[in-house]
Amino acid sequence: MATFIDVHHGMAGITAEQLNEAHSADLAIQDEEKVTFERAWADPEDGVVYCLSEAPSAEAVQRVHERAGHPADEIHPVPLTA
Repeated sequence: MATFIDVHHGMAGITAEQLNEAHSADLAIQDEEKVTFERAWADPEDGVVYCLSEAPSAEAVQRVHERAGHPADEIHPVPLTA
């Protein structure tokens, strides 16, 4: 499995409740794509949401997000961590 960080733009004003709902929607179907969403962060002022996941591919991450109703604008592999 690889690690990915994905970015969603255009989410200005997102609330903690909305972030939790979106994250829960991903968690509900993640197993179907063998993805594990670890965490999500949001900056309501800038309208940016970040998600950390482990997945077989960036495409698998995007499929989950698309089915959950919030496709990612960017998906970045994270090949090194400290």
